[in-house]
Parts: sequence; C-alpha cells; structure tokens
Amino acid sequence: MAVLFALLPVASLVLTSLKGPADILALRVFPAELAWSNWSSAFERFPITTYLTNSFAVAGLATLVALVIAIPANYAIARLRAGGGSALGTIVSVYIAPPVVAVVPLFLLVRTLGLMDSILGLALVEALVIVPVVVWLLDGFFRAVPEEIDEAAALDGCGPVRTLVRIVLPLVMPGVVAVAIIGFVLVYNDFLIPVILTQSADSQTLPVGISLMQGGREVMFGQMAAASLTGMVPVYVLALLLQRWLVGGLTQGSVK
Repeated sequence: MAVLFALLPVASLVLTSLKGPADILALRVFPAELAWSNWSSAFERFPITTYLTNSFAVAGLATLVALVIAIPANYAIARLRAGGGSALGTIVSVYIAPPVVAVVPLFLLVRTLGLMDSILGLALVEALVIVPVVVWLLDGFFRAVPEEIDEAAALDGCGPVRTLVRIVLPLVMPGVVAVAIIGFVLVYNDFLIPVILTQSADSQTLPVGISLMQGGREVMFGQMAAASLTGMVPVYVLALLLQRWLVGGLTQGSVK
C-alpha cells in the first residue's frame, strides 16, 4: 500500500504527459485520446538532452567537491575534536537559513570570478550549499567507527591523514555513497540557484529548462510532464544500481 501511495505522483505525471490541452483544461483523470506528440514535441522544441546532461554534470561535480570538503571535516570533528563540541551545530546552522538569503553574495562572487553562466561556477556554488548537510549526514557514520581502530593505527605509525584514507574511509564507504546519492539528488532538483546563475541552454539544468516550457498564452503541461519523467528515470536507475550501498549506508549510519 505504501509503495502504491508513493507511486501516485509518478502515475499522475505519466497520465499528464499523455494528455492534450483539452483533457488538462477539463481536469480529466484519464486522457480521452493519448497525446504521444507531447514527447516528440518536448524534445523537438527544447534541448532536453542538453538540460539533462548539464544537470548530471553539475550534480556530480558539486557532490564530489562537497565530499572532498566534508570527509576531512567530519574526521577532524569526530576524531580530532576540531572546533569543540559546537562545531557540527555551527556548520549545520548555515543550512537552516533560507537559500535566498545568500543569493546576492553568491551572484557577486561568481560574477567576480568570471564563472557566470557556466557549469563549473554553478557546481561550485551548489557544492558550497550542500556541504553543511553532507557534513551533518556523514557525522553518524564516522562516529560509528570505534576509536580503538584509530589508536591501533597510531601504534603502527599511521598519522591522521593516512588513518583517514587507508583505514577509516573504507569502513564508512557505504555511508559516503548513501550521502553522495542524497547530495546528488538535492543538487539535481535545485531550481533557485541555477535559474539565477545561468542564462543559456549550454549551462541551464533540467528544472530551469522545464520552467521555460511556456507558450504565448499556454503552459505546456504535457511537454513539461514528459521532460520531468525523462529527468526522473536516470535518478531512479542510479538509485537501483546503488541500492545495496544506499541501504547498507543508511543502516550503518543509524548505529551510534
């Protein structure tokens, strides 16, 4: 029952992608006639493939940068007691503020660096945005590793960096993969920052591209639904491929 309930939005999206304007205006649940042309029209009139490629590039790069920052930070907080007991709370508190608060400073920063309307600039900003939540999610995984392992590594002559890379990181890898998927989806679905920092189809992501699917006086709901489904499929496939890591990581993180 829970699975069916969770799939209702997806089913509604599928039906919408097959409805013509008359069916949508009449609020029909099922289309009177299947409008397969919505799919071809969406790909012919809009660069859906480019939007999708940009979304994956930005989300992948942003997640990678966030992990490179968050993993050493988590090790320093959990093992080296860096920043004291309030370090984690201070980092997470940054994420609590509405993203719109930081829009103007981020816009000025990206423009100063000459990275406006670029995938690199957008990915770096998105990485900065998700770093607090990535640090917060990884904290449980690092604290679940017994400190005796670090002590044994120190007796064998390992320093903090070598202990992290060679010993601790492999143990928390399922958690890292789980958090990476969550961070990837957060960036992949983001709309506010891409719509502000991008102006051309060469760097615009799929959420921004979908928002542009409007005619003169008509919102192209069928085409928007088709594009949304196209964007959902790769994420579902990615989650299925990494399901073992995702479930194992979330289970590991629940044990402290």
